Amino acid sequence: MDALTRLHRSLVGGDDEDQSEDSILADTEDLCSLSPLQRIYAFAACLVAGLTLMILSFIVFARPIKFAVMFTFGNILAVGSTAFVMGPQKQLRMMFDPVRLYATAVYVGCVVLALIFALWIHDKLLTLIAVICEICALFWYSLSYIPLARRMVSDLMVKFCDTEL
Repeated sequence: MDALTRLHRSLVGGDDEDQSEDSILADTEDLCSLSPLQRIYAFAACLVAGLTLMILSFIVFARPIKFAVMFTFGNILAVGSTAFVMGPQKQLRMMFDPVRLYATAVYVGCVVLALIFALWIHDKLLTLIAVICEICALFWYSLSYIPLARRMVSDLMVKFCDTEL
């Protein structure tokens, strides 16, 4: 078994040895004909493009509307890049898993609001608030993939924000 197949198995969660390579990639093979190596390249390119847009958005931070548009599109590219590895159908299933449902809904809502405030309403304050909420929602969503991470962050926030001595 080559290294790319092992990487794909670890990312998708197919650790059972009795599964064949055909069944591991079956859900994504139906949607596109990219090889595992091409999927890794597409993932890396999409992730790098998203991160680049997010970093470059700070150059135009003085113009919150341009900042919000660049940052939000970069954020969407970075999150969407994992669809190349696991397939869009599995990505959506994982995003709308009951554990992540509220974080996904808040994240998607903040992305939509940031774009509406930036492109349609042109309100700088509301746009920045939506982008900050978008970052927080993405952070909380990302923590759902790490076992017990949300619990630890919640406990730390309670300890830091507790005003009783």
